[in-house]
Amino acid sequence: MYNSWEYPSSQGIGCNTISSNDTQNFLAFLQELRKDPVGAKLTISAATSVLPFIDATGSHSTDVTGFAEVFDYITVMNYDVFGPWSAAVGPNAPLNDTCAPPDDQVGSAVTAVKAWTAAGMPLNKIVLGVAAYGHSFSVSPSDAFVNGSKTELIAYPKFNASNQPLGDAWDDAAGPDVCGVYQGPGGSWDFWGLVGGGFLTSEGDPAPGIYYRYDSCSQTPYVYNETSQVMISFDNADSFAAKGSYIRETGLRGFAMWEAGGDYDDILLDSIRCTAGFA
Repeated sequence: MYNSWEYPSSQGIGCNTISSNDTQNFLAFLQELRKDPVGAKLTISAATSVLPFIDATGSHSTDVTGFAEVFDYITVMNYDVFGPWSAAVGPNAPLNDTCAPPDDQVGSAVTAVKAWTAAGMPLNKIVLGVAAYGHSFSVSPSDAFVNGSKTELIAYPKFNASNQPLGDAWDDAAGPDVCGVYQGPGGSWDFWGLVGGGFLTSEGDPAPGIYYRYDSCSQTPYVYNETSQVMISFDNADSFAAKGSYIRETGLRGFAMWEAGGDYDDILLDSIRCTAGFA
């Protein structure tokens, strides 16, 4: 039984009804479910953010031991850390952010696991959520490159938020959201879309004429088309390999991919399965 109440006691999308008791009520429901003969036999899991649930005080909980008792595992959604809503271009799914500039330390797999385990969730009940997609940004050449360089992409460049690039064929089109508020295009690119869109070759490498940067801190790549002025932060085989090694070395339960259909020729899936020890 997979629970997708990802942000109890948190607003999430703008028209949600929330209560300071959401998290406690969520736990009470799960505890009641486990008392039932059928519920006792279920595999129960949940998708979560990179930080523990919000408690009744409005802060992230420092004690999730009750949830650890009722969940078989949680899937920490370590993606959408940076996106079109951010102040700068940044990694969609950083492995680590403790080595990033202070203003850009907004979440990662490393800090997520640290926060959840400190609050009482065992390592072997944590599944790392990994992303087969990335976010696109409109970045001018003057902002894209390191000063004095015509080839080296800068870390965390500014972007033009009023000109959101279109994503691939799976991207959300512009229009009203479920709350009736108009939203522009999502600008998301799946891995297969990056291949089809000319950013990557069929082997998953940067295509000719595309600039590339691999950030050593977040262990994630960026590509940039200077002609269209589109920069995309995403995951590739190298970043998935790094995440797989982290899963194995840390003792996490495994990984969950959003979504496997976003891969191309199983490049990402094969990479993370190999280094995580599942191949």
